[in-house]
Amino acid sequence: MIDVGQYVFEEVPYRLVRSPRRKRLGLVLAGTGVEVRIPQRCAARHGHRFLQENIHWVRTQLLQARQRAAEVPQHRFAFGESFPWLGRRLPLLRANRPADAGMRDDAIHLYTRARDPDAQQVQAALRRLYQREALALFRERSTEVAGRLGLRFSAVRVRRTRSKWGHCTLRGELQYNWLVSLAPVAVVDYLVAHEVCHLQHHNHSPAFWQLVASVCPDYRELRRWLRDNGHRLVL
Repeated sequence: MIDVGQYVFEEVPYRLVRSPRRKRLGLVLAGTGVEVRIPQRCAARHGHRFLQENIHWVRTQLLQARQRAAEVPQHRFAFGESFPWLGRRLPLLRANRPADAGMRDDAIHLYTRARDPDAQQVQAALRRLYQREALALFRERSTEVAGRLGLRFSAVRVRRTRSKWGHCTLRGELQYNWLVSLAPVAVVDYLVAHEVCHLQHHNHSPAFWQLVASVCPDYRELRRWLRDNGHRLVL
């Protein structure tokens, strides 16, 4: 992409960007402003006019983005602080041995090699623990749902992605964003049902959603919860 320049219209900062692959004009939020993306051969004046014609939409989106950013939890990453696991907030306690680390009914037990870990070390260790526990959780849930439907998967993996909560590859590999383990159990079960059903339907056809509903009747409500609250799932 080629940066044409930075501008301001009615106190809204925006950048004009030419993209060789783009065929239509588009708007993309970028921090506190917006990018106006135009085709390679499009005159700059069309990009400026496009932004001006859609300034109300841009303002609304920027306001919503600021509101969502304000809702993102802030953590100190210190022992004694509570963190969400499957929708419940549990206190973070220190484990004396690696074998004692894990999620319990009453607390999250975390082991760190450092005797007096700083916030960054606690955060790194906590993320590793969540990934380990989330992988075990998603494997168990996926195996259960796939067994009920008579389906098979090749592997289960967890990652941290920006745009997807889950993915099912054509090779039958189920991939989950481990941050979903912070959400309520019902939301986790919906996501598992969604991805496992993709083993049979690699699309979002009516047949796919019917299969999801057979496993998770409340999928619409839980899907909406993830859409409306996903930005809160941070660690």
